[in-house]
Amino acid sequence: MVGAFYFGYFCTRMQLDPSSIFTVTTAEDFEKLSLKVFQFQIRKNPVYQSYCAYLGVKVEAIKTLDDIPYLPIQFFKTKKVVSGEGTDQEAVFSSSGTTGSVTSKHYVHDLKLYETSYQKAFAHFYGSIEDYCVLALLPSYLEREGSSLIYMVNDLIKKSEHPKSGFYLNNLNDLKHMLADLESSHTKTLLIGVSFALLNLIENMGLSLKHTVVMETGGMKGRRREMIRSELHGILKKGFGVSEIHSEYGMTELLSQAYSKGNGKFYCPPWMKVSTRDTEDPLSNQALGKTGGINIVDLANINSCAFIATQDLGKAYEDGSFEVLGRFDNADIRGCNLMVL
Repeated sequence: MVGAFYFGYFCTRMQLDPSSIFTVTTAEDFEKLSLKVFQFQIRKNPVYQSYCAYLGVKVEAIKTLDDIPYLPIQFFKTKKVVSGEGTDQEAVFSSSGTTGSVTSKHYVHDLKLYETSYQKAFAHFYGSIEDYCVLALLPSYLEREGSSLIYMVNDLIKKSEHPKSGFYLNNLNDLKHMLADLESSHTKTLLIGVSFALLNLIENMGLSLKHTVVMETGGMKGRRREMIRSELHGILKKGFGVSEIHSEYGMTELLSQAYSKGNGKFYCPPWMKVSTRDTEDPLSNQALGKTGGINIVDLANINSCAFIATQDLGKAYEDGSFEVLGRFDNADIRGCNLMVL
């Protein structure tokens, strides 16, 4: 009876007071909270519950973080992945896709939780957003509805309270002049952009930025030739005249982001963790430093699914960092045929 009461109390508390997610400071804290979130979601998330049932998962056998199963990210394309009572949501974020393709949808019950996650993550790695002028070059995202990235960047622009913060679409000359003006006044600036647009910006525009963080969000979105990150960053570093290119790693299905300040290594905020799985046996963990499928624990996903097996390939390291090396070919995705997607 005591156990049942405690679990009921926990579920209510997590739904009403998610701030405990952002108090995680140690690996022990993270594991304890992850196990509690698992217990909540396997009971309150019908899609995750069914997936675990097909795997033959016994709840009482989940004793450590390594025991928790990860939901293949493809389910966000065909199922409503939600946890908790009711199906109400304040927003529905959707992924980009080609015409006629099925896009992922993330049903967000509490936008305040998303805002807290990205605001605290940015502050964790870069300090107060109020210290920056934020310039956004995200044309492919601005041209469609439902982008979680646009929601985040728009809010960061507002939170910066800098009069020159804002979005740029195709007015690249205006952006170049703005960057030059901000540089001349030694203004701390964040330029966040999708890869192909940043490449467009530096063509025929010699820049030398000393007070600007240049951050790419990945993806050519079919606009340019795909290239590996080291090649992309080499071109961007030369074009912007900077020593490092920063990167943001996020996706529609997550409410948290990881950041890289250069060299391709990403780091997570305390409530997020990346590990890798064996590419031949997706239910087995991959050793540190070896290439595998990227698995993510995002505790901010309390109202959807916090345990996600992505389609990205990468390596995880002992210090908590990780690299993204590419993506699975659809033909290589295994272990996802246990339910009709």
